[in-house]
Amino acid sequence: MEAKRWSFFILLLVLAVLGIWGVNRADAALSAAQCKVERRVGLNACKPVIYGKNPSPACCERVRVSHIECVCPDVTPKLAALIDLNRAIRLIEGCGRRVPRHYKCGSITTP
Repeated sequence: MEAKRWSFFILLLVLAVLGIWGVNRADAALSAAQCKVERRVGLNACKPVIYGKNPSPACCERVRVSHIECVCPDVTPKLAALIDLNRAIRLIEGCGRRVPRHYKCGSITTP
């Protein structure tokens, strides 16, 4: 059950990042270490979501500033199978981010 909860959070973070188009594409690519830190900070900020709570303002902020290239590579078919995609999209949109239709991130394509 713990793996399912973490998997849900990771997908939530992935979908949240999908809505972030304000990221400056001219920025240099983040290193693997920087991406790891970004994912850890996001997981810590949004941990209550795993347990059924709504995203906090801090979690929504992390959703808005995360880099998609740090998150999508971690989305595997196994992870995607554990997620309620519609709930995740509702939570992300509740943070004020639009989730694009038919966007592919890792093993997930949004409806």
